[in-house]
Amino acid sequence: MDRERFEKGLAKRKQVLGADYVEKALAAADDFSRPWQEFLTEYCWGTCWGHEVLTDRERSILNLGMLAAQGRMHEFGLHFRGAVRNGLSREELRAILIQISVYCGVPTGVECFRVAREIFAEMDGDGGR
Repeated sequence: MDRERFEKGLAKRKQVLGADYVEKALAAADDFSRPWQEFLTEYCWGTCWGHEVLTDRERSILNLGMLAAQGRMHEFGLHFRGAVRNGLSREELRAILIQISVYCGVPTGVECFRVAREIFAEMDGDGGR
């Protein structure tokens, strides 16, 4: 493992996904899954997200589209929160979800809007009501 790339990835991962989420994921790693967590942190976050050609906002937009297209709603939710942390406005996020709906299908769009509403409700402090 490249320690410098890992540390860069760890900082970026915490910035985008939230320190609490990342620390819980790393703390929950056991002997079997620890190498996977290290790989994700070093490779996905250190190498990919750490490369500075694209902005974090651009990466968030890409990830939302790709994760929605794959139907990976758990990961979509994590990256939706990250997109908010990366400065995307609600209007921009709505436009992204509409674009996803057109290109990935209305059922996917329905699910993305459902996830988005839940996340906004949590962020606004009304517990999803």
